[in-house]
Amino acid sequence: MKKGRSLLIVGAFIMSCPVVFGQGDYAFKVLANKGTNEIKSGNTWVAVKTGAALQKDDELKLSENSYVGLVSVGGKPLELKASGNYKVAELLSKVASGTSVLNKYTDFILSSNSAEAKKNRLSATGGSHRGPKELKLNLPDNSKTEVFNNIVILNWEKSSGPYVVTLKNMFDETLGTIETPETSTQVNLSDPAYVNETAILVEVASKGDGKLKSRQALLKKMTPAQSEKIKKELSDLSSAVGDETPLNKMILAGFYEEHKLYVDALTAYQQAIKLAPDVPSYKEAYDECVLRNVPQIVSAGN
Repeated sequence: MKKGRSLLIVGAFIMSCPVVFGQGDYAFKVLANKGTNEIKSGNTWVAVKTGAALQKDDELKLSENSYVGLVSVGGKPLELKASGNYKVAELLSKVASGTSVLNKYTDFILSSNSAEAKKNRLSATGGSHRGPKELKLNLPDNSKTEVFNNIVILNWEKSSGPYVVTLKNMFDETLGTIETPETSTQVNLSDPAYVNETAILVEVASKGDGKLKSRQALLKKMTPAQSEKIKKELSDLSSAVGDETPLNKMILAGFYEEHKLYVDALTAYQQAIKLAPDVPSYKEAYDECVLRNVPQIVSAGN
């Protein structure tokens, strides 16, 4: 009887310590990369690739004007921008000790953008619809457009600009318009024109081509109860991703997408791109998020 009880206690202890038993697998994972950077494992130097795992005994070499975004085995983000050689063990000693829930979302990002995931993308896109002449607005299907944050970055395909963005209430009354030569714009849902609306219709039209416009997309604000639940989930991440860095925005995008907050995920990726426009990893991750979650336009002739 005592033996059986002891086994139960040992089993419970093992189940409560998953991080400890898995920490020897790697020191860091590469989330973002720019430049001709290299990893030395043993006596061999190989090119750094997104998703690569760095071991404690490895060495990392950054070339001029390069960038690497890392997340440690304990879930701590680290950005490297200065050229030179770095001992992975020394980098690991510089990040805060302890564990974080970040790895759950960084693993989600890496698996979603893996070669295998891209290979199977056709079966995992956000759906498709037909339109003879339609401007593609990068927002999910209207059944998946709940928004947690007040800031939303709208993005659409390039055509004959400038563009007019129209925001309406559910009674088809215009709340505001934005004219821009760019293919994106930012909307603050806490502005007086939108603050009392629970749902907002969005449409983008080309001012240069009167017949070219997007579908009418919907932005739905979360209820206070829903928002409070997300805030509690986010509190576990706040200490690790509080700074305004592109790497932190990418990790937040993973959090939002896993929680099916696709508008917030797309916005977070856009914010990462704005913070580091010269790092291709962030633009690539955004494009993959669009392919996963935004309806693709299929011409009527196809």
